[in-house]
Amino acid sequence: MFASSMDTVRDTARTAGTMLIPMRFVWPYGGRSVFLSGSFTRWSELVPMTPMEGCPTVFQAIYSLTPGYHQYKFFVDGEWRHDEQQTCTPGEYGIVNTVRLPTEPSYAAPPANPEMTPGSSMDVDTDTFRRLVRINDGWLSEAVHSVSEADLQCSRHRISAFLSTHTVYELLPESGKVVALDIDLPVKQAFHILHEQGIPTAPLWDFSKGQFVGVLSASDFILILKELGKRGSNLTEEELETHTISAWKEGKAYLNGQVDGQGRFLSRQFIHAEPFDNLKDVALKILQNQVATVPIIHSSAEDGSFPQLLHLASLSGILKCICRYFRHCSSLLPVLQLPIFAIPVGTWVPKIGESNRRPLAMLRPSASLSSALNLLIQAQVSSIPIVDDNDSLLDVYCRSDITALAKDRAYTHINLDEMTIHQALQLGQDSFSLYEPRSQRCQMCLHSDSLHKVMDRLANPGVRRLVIVEAGSKRVEGIVSLSDIFKFLLG
Repeated sequence: MFASSMDTVRDTARTAGTMLIPMRFVWPYGGRSVFLSGSFTRWSELVPMTPMEGCPTVFQAIYSLTPGYHQYKFFVDGEWRHDEQQTCTPGEYGIVNTVRLPTEPSYAAPPANPEMTPGSSMDVDTDTFRRLVRINDGWLSEAVHSVSEADLQCSRHRISAFLSTHTVYELLPESGKVVALDIDLPVKQAFHILHEQGIPTAPLWDFSKGQFVGVLSASDFILILKELGKRGSNLTEEELETHTISAWKEGKAYLNGQVDGQGRFLSRQFIHAEPFDNLKDVALKILQNQVATVPIIHSSAEDGSFPQLLHLASLSGILKCICRYFRHCSSLLPVLQLPIFAIPVGTWVPKIGESNRRPLAMLRPSASLSSALNLLIQAQVSSIPIVDDNDSLLDVYCRSDITALAKDRAYTHINLDEMTIHQALQLGQDSFSLYEPRSQRCQMCLHSDSLHKVMDRLANPGVRRLVIVEAGSKRVEGIVSLSDIFKFLLG
């Protein structure tokens, strides 16, 4: 077969750096050997498809496509086939399946043949290739565990009842330390402390008011570095050495338009919890305010004076309480036995035809640090999978990784557009290899793993998300975060 002019245009776009969108192709009709091919491979390459764990008759492959119009088929046991249950049209190579990724409207799709009607997708094509889709939540209902709507609501009710009758007091460790920062501390020193202590956030204390007033996080450092990188920025590297947390918070408010009619700074409400608040209210507070932690504050005085910082409540701590309580009575929660791919949680590689779903954000190790920081802020995600050319997982870049630049004032002599993610991850970690992911920061699971197993792993300290990978190849299929789990459990 030969490449068409459309393929040439698409190939040029790929080499020019056009965005690639990982798509999942599925052949659910069995076979001994199954391959995928299409216009995106110039019809000259057979992409191996692998059986899904637990479903040996269902084959899948993930392939990154450029925006535009594509054709494809399947090569099953030496015969070309297409999927008549998906969009198909007569093409240069017989009947082919088609998919359009509408991000760039530069490619025109030929009209579908109105006479094409779905038939038996097991019919062998004479000149064919065929197309594919990721399994949806009900597609393999006979091949996987399933629960009724009543069981789902029962599980949610029991979890809600447990959280409503247990308090934040149960999250408090027997011993430990909590780091708080003075708002008059220089920003540079504050982020050096975050890095040295290995923490992503710290509550802020205002001595003049005698109370806690906010939280400093890794996101603040990202925004500061982005401001430093802007031409004509009002914040210089010298000012960062003496610029206080208080001054930065006020400047950030002006940047975000958080000022009144007279141009005065509007301080945000301090989000916190008390020891005897119930766990459900705290979980909802974290979700609704889109924060990672909530300081637990206690004051014995009626007016709230002389507050004490006891702990930082997080979703992982609350999830650990749930797992501990239901560990020996998991039958009370039928939903826990569901495989994670059968539950509407997380962010997944889009299915073919899902133009309304945003692509899963992934980057290569050679991508610039600037592109990673922009993606973290704009997509409002806490981490980005770092993958190789086959979309296999290498590592994860997290928001908290940015604090490494505070070490030895590294931020003063780097260019965010020139430093790669690989270099950023290795900064200050000479013994760490990008290709040997650290266990705590790069947790993985399979899409066939049960919700119970996923929850157990997310309840571990320091784990905020699991990257879902394909068995063997470690190709990224999706991400499930703590907030995804709680949104599902709380309905």
